[in-house]
Amino acid sequence: MTDTADRTTEVHEVDHVVIRFAGDSGDGMQLTGDRFTSASALYGNDLATLPEYPAEIRAPAGTVAGVSAFQVQISDHDITTPGDAPDVLVAMNPAALRAELDRVVPGGTVIVNVDTFDERNLHKAGYESNPLTDGTLDGYTVIEVPMTRLTRDACEPLGVKPRDAERSKNFFALGLVSWLFSRPLEPTIDWIHKKFAGRDQVIAANEAALRAGHAFGETSELSAYRVRVRPAHLPAGTYTNINGNTALSWGLVAASQKAGLPLFLGSYPITPASDILHELARHKNFGVRTLQAEDEIAAVGAALGASYGGHIGVTTTSGPGLALKAETIGLAVSLELPLVIVDVQRGGPSTGLPTKTEAADLLFATYGRHGEAPLPIVAARSSADCFDAAIEAVRIALTHMTPVILLTDGYLANGTEPWRIPEIAELPDIPVRFATEPNHTGPDGEPVFWPYLRDENLVRPWALPGTPGLMHRIGGLEKQDGSGNVSYDPDNHEHMVHLRAERIARIAEDIPLASIDGDASSDVLVVGWGSTWGAIRSAVQLLAERGRPVAHCHLTHLNPFPRNLGEILASYRRVLVPEMNLGQLSRLLRAEYLVDATTISKVRGRPFMAAELADRIEEALS
Repeated sequence: MTDTADRTTEVHEVDHVVIRFAGDSGDGMQLTGDRFTSASALYGNDLATLPEYPAEIRAPAGTVAGVSAFQVQISDHDITTPGDAPDVLVAMNPAALRAELDRVVPGGTVIVNVDTFDERNLHKAGYESNPLTDGTLDGYTVIEVPMTRLTRDACEPLGVKPRDAERSKNFFALGLVSWLFSRPLEPTIDWIHKKFAGRDQVIAANEAALRAGHAFGETSELSAYRVRVRPAHLPAGTYTNINGNTALSWGLVAASQKAGLPLFLGSYPITPASDILHELARHKNFGVRTLQAEDEIAAVGAALGASYGGHIGVTTTSGPGLALKAETIGLAVSLELPLVIVDVQRGGPSTGLPTKTEAADLLFATYGRHGEAPLPIVAARSSADCFDAAIEAVRIALTHMTPVILLTDGYLANGTEPWRIPEIAELPDIPVRFATEPNHTGPDGEPVFWPYLRDENLVRPWALPGTPGLMHRIGGLEKQDGSGNVSYDPDNHEHMVHLRAERIARIAEDIPLASIDGDASSDVLVVGWGSTWGAIRSAVQLLAERGRPVAHCHLTHLNPFPRNLGEILASYRRVLVPEMNLGQLSRLLRAEYLVDATTISKVRGRPFMAAELADRIEEALS
C-alpha cells in the first residue's frame, strides 16, 4: 500500500467524501468506480457503493437514457450507505451532467470532460445552450479537463490509434480522482496488468492514461481541492471488498461445506441475479454443480430434483422468474424437500425496471403459490449480510425440510462494502441426518419406510433414493400423513393443510428474537426489512442528533416472524415502516398483530437516502 500524497502539497483531511462517476454506458464508469473503490478498500477506508446501470442495452450514445453511474462513499468511520448526495461528480459528457447534476450537494465539485461538450453532444443531451457557460453550474466548483485530448496525447508515443486511445479516458479520470483523494495507483496498475495480460498495447495505453490523469492533478494547481480520508478503525481481521451477489454465492458454498452436502444451482440468466450463477460456476473445487437451464421452470425443476437426490438444491432469479417458478415451489412445499429460492428483487411489474432496485416481492414470496403453501422467508440487510443470510436460508431448509425464499435486491446485489472474512469456527453448524432404516411396521409386521412420519418438530425424514429398504414415493397429489399414500379424503386434506402451516410456524422457535437499536425508550418504533437497513440506521442517528430519538427493529426473518415481535410492536405508540414498495410489510404486521403500522413508501428505482428518510419520519411524526 502506497500513500501517493505529495508531502509538499497541502492536503485537507475530511472524515468522509461521496464521489459519483457518470458517463455513457461505453465510458467504463462501472470499472472506474470499482477500481477507485478497490484502491480505497486497500487503503483501509470503510465504504459503500451504489452502481446504477441504464435500463436499455444499447441506448443511443450521448443520451440521458444511456448514462451509467457509480457512486461511492469512503470514510474513516463506520458507514452503512453510499451517501445521500455526491460531494464530487465526474461527468464524462453532457448527458451525464444533465442526468446527475441535481444530486450533487450545493457547492459541490463537478469535474467535466470538456472535450465532449460540443454542439452535437449538447443537442443529444437535451441542452439548448452550453451548461459550462450559461450559468447552469453557478454555485458549484467546476474543474474542466480535456480528458479525451490528453488521453490521446499520452497514448500517441505508444503507437495507439486515436480512437483506441479514447477508450482509456476513464483511466485518465481515475488517475485524476486518485490524485485528488490521495488514493494509491499501484493496486490499479497491478489490476491492469492482470486483467489485460497478453494485450501489451492495451496495458500500456491504460497505464499511460492513468498516470497522465494523476500527473494532470499534480501540475494543474488543483491542490486546493485535494483531500484525504484516513483509514477507518475496523475490527481486526482479513477483509475483502465484496458485493451482495458474491457474498451470497460464498455463503451458499460455506453452507454446503458446513452441511457436508454438495451444492447444485439450477438457474436461468436474469438481471440482477445472473452474477450468482457466474460466481458459483467458478467453485467446482468445492463440489458445486451449476446448470444454466433453458428457462426458469427447468431451472427450479432441476434444483428440486437435486434436493430429492440429497444435494442442497438452489435456484436464483428475479421477480419475473419467481412467478414462473411458482408451481414448482408449490410442489416443493408438498414434497417437503429442502430448496433455496433466491429472489434478487428489481423494479416491476413484468419486465419493469430491470436494472433498478425495488423490494416489492414480499407479498408474492409470502402468498404467491397455489393453495395454502407456506414457507420460510429470509431477507438480507446489506451486501455483506448476504453471506450470512444465505447460510441461514440453507440451515432452515435442511433443518426443517422445507423450501426457503431468500430475498435480496439490485441495490444489495451490485453494491459493495468491506467484509471481514469469518473463521470457519464462527460459522454455524448445519447437521444433516439421512434416514438409513425403516421407521414403521407394515400390516403384516414387516419393517417399512414411511416418508412422512414426523419428529417432534413435524419434520419428515430425508431418504436418499436407492437406500436399501427405504423405497418410497412422493409427489404433488395430496398425501396421507405418515405413509405418503395418495389421499382424497377431505378430513386428511384439512389435517395436512393445518399441519403444513403449523410446521412452518414452529420454525419461530429456531430463529433469533427480534432486537431493538436506537433509543428503545422512545414511543416511536421504525420497523424495516431488507436493504432499507443502512438508510434506516443512518436516519435514526440523524434523528437522535435532531433531538427526535426513535427505536429501530430490523427483520431478517419475515415468515415466520420472530416470536417476540408482537410484544415489541405492542409496546410502542407509533410504528413506522419504510419500504421500497407500497406497504407490504405494513399489511403483514397489521394482519398478524393488529397494529396501526404507517407506511413510508419509495418506489423510484433508487434506495432510500438517510436524510430523506429522516425527514419523512419527522413528517410522519408531525
